[in-house]
Amino acid sequence: MRIEPSKSKIEVLIEQLDLHEHIGQFKSFFARGDELYIEGDQELHFRYIQALDKIEFNAPPKVGDFSTIKLHLLKRGVLNFEQIFEIVKVVRYFRYFKNRQLDGIIGEWMSKFLIDEKFFEVEKYFTNDGKFEENLDQQLFGLSARIKEHKTNMSGSLRRMMSNPKLSAYLVDTQVHFINDEECLLVRGGFNHVLKGAVIGRSTGGFFYVSPDIILKTKEMIRYIEQEREAIFYSYAKDFSLKLAELQGFINFVDKEFTKFDNYQARVLFARAKNYQLIKSKNDTKIHIEDFYHPALHNAKPISVDFSKNILMITGVNAGGKTMLLKSILASAFMAKYIIPMRINESKSHIGSFKSILAIIDDPQNVKNDISTFAGRMQEFSRIFEYKSALVGVDEIELGTDSDEAAALFKVILDDLIKRGQKVVVTTHHKRLAALMADREDVELMAAIYDEEQRMPTYEFMHGIIGKSYAFETASRYGISNAIVNEAKVVYGDNSQKLNLLIERGSQLERELKQKHRVVDERLEDLRLKELNLKEQREKLEKEIDAQKSALKRSYDEAIKEAKEAAKAGDTQAIHRAMNKANQKLPSAKEKEPEVQHIQKFVVGDKVKYHSQKGIIISMKDDKEAIIEVDGMRVRVKTKQLKLSHSTPPKPKTNIKVSVEKRAGLKCDLHGLRADEACEVLDKFLSDALLNGWDEVIVYHGIGTGKLSYAVKNFLTEHPKVKKFEDAPQHMGGFGAKIVTL
Repeated sequence: MRIEPSKSKIEVLIEQLDLHEHIGQFKSFFARGDELYIEGDQELHFRYIQALDKIEFNAPPKVGDFSTIKLHLLKRGVLNFEQIFEIVKVVRYFRYFKNRQLDGIIGEWMSKFLIDEKFFEVEKYFTNDGKFEENLDQQLFGLSARIKEHKTNMSGSLRRMMSNPKLSAYLVDTQVHFINDEECLLVRGGFNHVLKGAVIGRSTGGFFYVSPDIILKTKEMIRYIEQEREAIFYSYAKDFSLKLAELQGFINFVDKEFTKFDNYQARVLFARAKNYQLIKSKNDTKIHIEDFYHPALHNAKPISVDFSKNILMITGVNAGGKTMLLKSILASAFMAKYIIPMRINESKSHIGSFKSILAIIDDPQNVKNDISTFAGRMQEFSRIFEYKSALVGVDEIELGTDSDEAAALFKVILDDLIKRGQKVVVTTHHKRLAALMADREDVELMAAIYDEEQRMPTYEFMHGIIGKSYAFETASRYGISNAIVNEAKVVYGDNSQKLNLLIERGSQLERELKQKHRVVDERLEDLRLKELNLKEQREKLEKEIDAQKSALKRSYDEAIKEAKEAAKAGDTQAIHRAMNKANQKLPSAKEKEPEVQHIQKFVVGDKVKYHSQKGIIISMKDDKEAIIEVDGMRVRVKTKQLKLSHSTPPKPKTNIKVSVEKRAGLKCDLHGLRADEACEVLDKFLSDALLNGWDEVIVYHGIGTGKLSYAVKNFLTEHPKVKKFEDAPQHMGGFGAKIVTL
């Protein structure tokens, strides 16, 4: 992580991650400037970029910086035509977008550009390529015509001179040359005997470029006319500058918005040109990369990695892609932070946000700084402790020192970095360090895979294991003789190899055991939460039941009170209505103590009891409904409301009875039913009302299209037990309800 004085930290990081070519291509799409970071709300910027990505548009022209222009206007200076045209280009481009009348946030943005009429007075004098429209000024048009005429005469004079036989012997060619904006002829030495003029240059062949004296007068006349034109141009530039000075607020606004737009369009057009995707970092530290291709690699395999934990430790075969995996993780986080297009599956990827991205990749040893590799690494690690919420990548963490000592040291360093909120990616060949870190739940292991049959790395990775370095195999693959490799294996010994295998297997078993424990703990916690939730629901239901019982008892007491007051007044109908109301609201024994009832089978001819009335079944329908005859009336009922009746002596009855069985209500709601369904429900309701001794009920049918209301009226008109019916009062439903007297 050595930083050269001439480079910024970001530039150094870009080189460390091999992104310099990719970033260079990206910067070429800017119309002006190449700052990677967009100041302001990143979420808002990303919404604008996504909206712009849905629109087909032309790239903006290359535009210079406005700093000098705005300073000149502030001091009432005079701008040249090139500076004025820079402003014209930007305004014309925004007008191009504004005239498209786009929808959404881009259209709202473009509607903010209100161009003053004074600007049109300046703009009309410039062509699309920035040339001054001389045709709009009669004097300039005349001067240009005179210059053109003089140049034609001068060209004719030179042609006539070249046709002179005396001069032709000295001419190298018969062309009119332009040297230092001067018309001249190319002649050989000795020309001064036949040609008077000034030498203005020498050719590589030793010949002379001569401007003849015969055209000097014409040149002077052209120079005089040019001075007149320049004076007129200056007058225009001064007038334009005064008008633009009055529009400084607008120019400042256009300048700022173009810088913002330039950042947006560069990202969109770069992504389109390279078929890249746009992805923005999320507000967390999770990293899940799916099908990422590092831009420095050609024909590379896509990288997919889940880095949700605090430490990712990458082990495995040498030259197996560990370093490139580390660079890919840091590169994707860097490009997501700055919303730089990349090749990735954006719909399945998730990249968190980090204040800083740091890389310890290069060997810090240098003869100039008189420092060892390990000492340099320690300096780089000491700088990391100054940061918080950073993503850190360390390549070959054990570089430069004893492996056993380094394992203990780097374990403690990594533990401390995690406490400081860092997220660390490490590549290592230290199996001991990997084994020490594997006991942490926030450590993810990955290993580069080696193909034993092909004897080469696959450049693929597997989660959850510690990989072998395959040093002997790698040495053979890169040209070390088999004899040397075999002798090294003997020196290394079987015991060391077995120890490494035990470390790898032990670490894997430990992680598997922890994973199983974690699953069991999660299941136990889930059961505990479910048990607690059921307990809370039971307590809540018990409270609701108690509240409903209390409310029903209060309603019943009020109804009894009303009945007593009606009794005192001697109103028999009011007494009936009040008692019916009380019976309806009184909680029944079944409601208080629900019991499981056995399903009873009925057949036609059975004598049954329906509420307090007795009857006989005359027909059945699917064992669920029956038609019974009670006191000469036929009633359709549910079989679950029937009980078999036994021949027992009749018991004395009182005129007013409080029934504790489930009773039907005094109102019937037919909303949402078809006409035939409504008539069937209404028939049963009136039968129940008659059986219970009610003389007045209310039927709700609503207004709607009027079909249901019409069907209800016809049914009530034809019913033999209905004395009369009328529309309910306004507060009880009005035209949407009927008061029925039985």
